[in-house]
Amino acid sequence: MNLPFSAAPPRRAAAMRFILIAVLIDMVSIGLIIPVLPPLVGTFTGSQAHQAYWFGAVAFAFGIANFFGSPILGALSDRYGRRPVLLIGFCGLALNFFATALATALWMLIAVRLVGGAMQANAAVAHAYVADITPPEQRARRFGMLGAMFGLGFILGPVAGGQMGAIDLHLPFYAAGTLALLNWLYGYFVLPESLPKEQRRAIDWKRANPVSALRGLAELKGVGSLVAVLALSGLAQFTLHTTWVLYTSFKFGWGPLENGWSLFAVGAMSALVQGVLLGRLLRHFSAQRLAVLGLMSSSLCYLLWGAATEGWMMYAVIVANVLGFAASSSLQSIVSNAADASTQGQTLGAVSSLNSLMAVAAPVIGAALLGLVSDLPQGDWRIGTPYYFCAALQALAMLLALRHFRRQRATRHAAAAAPL
Repeated sequence: MNLPFSAAPPRRAAAMRFILIAVLIDMVSIGLIIPVLPPLVGTFTGSQAHQAYWFGAVAFAFGIANFFGSPILGALSDRYGRRPVLLIGFCGLALNFFATALATALWMLIAVRLVGGAMQANAAVAHAYVADITPPEQRARRFGMLGAMFGLGFILGPVAGGQMGAIDLHLPFYAAGTLALLNWLYGYFVLPESLPKEQRRAIDWKRANPVSALRGLAELKGVGSLVAVLALSGLAQFTLHTTWVLYTSFKFGWGPLENGWSLFAVGAMSALVQGVLLGRLLRHFSAQRLAVLGLMSSSLCYLLWGAATEGWMMYAVIVANVLGFAASSSLQSIVSNAADASTQGQTLGAVSSLNSLMAVAAPVIGAALLGLVSDLPQGDWRIGTPYYFCAALQALAMLLALRHFRRQRATRHAAAAAPL
């Protein structure tokens, strides 16, 4: 017999602590390599334009593999539980990091990222884990706690990676691989399973391919056109992620150390907003309104990042983007609440697959845009072209979300006014 959420708070509270620790270790390991992967690619290239294009290819390889792998791993987590799929992901990351450190050619970097991308859907499975142990009305807050761990990982990881990268570009990859192995051991010996056997379901392989997964996501009641919002917002975010280090290098002359500190600021704000402020924001705004306001804030901030002429301006915009850091958790909670308990893994796997599709497109677009402006002098406002593109994407996502929520309210009011 299934107990209601309120009947077993100690076990569920403990499980929440366990998954938060696992996600934190995971994100620290990923954060370690962010300031140093683009410079590592640069050691195999002869110009800034080639560095931008080849880094785009390396990021594309991870994204395309993750696009096809995420819905399969999400479906496996619905069938066999979250814990074994997380263990596969931790193992994939460890293999990815160690092999990257040992790579001696660009083709090796691309091959490694393909394998690593196919083996891990940790973010999607972690969100499904939290959905398993959390009642719908609390998911936005708990997804915010999960987001705070992502942010905290980006506080600790990039700074340490920047410091290590200033000594040796390969050192952060060895450190990240060691952390991923420690996370695997933690998952194997400590992390409990969140999905009861009676709530597991057989794998529907037709729905486990990415195209069917995305179609099923769009068909969820209450989601609909939010798929386009998630796609546009995800494309903007991944374009930011894949161009940040090269952009600041081209525009301000930053190296791994400076980029590590800038990503520290991003992580600190993310942790502050999602871990501390999100609950208070949700008391004043609904998840829908917070999503719209967050998209609006992000659009303005992308525009300002692109126009920045001094490095300190990047930090000022990061601090100003409070609502922008809350948008993702709000949208995640809306989608999660539209799915039933037995399909959380597949649904959030589909969200991860959608994000992976955007991660496929982002490096291609971002690298092309950066390549076009890579020869401009430092400080030139045109080097911000990738971020002007991101600002337009976020503005369009905001308008689509606003239209979706208005239509949703109109439909509810019409249904309430209809005669019984």
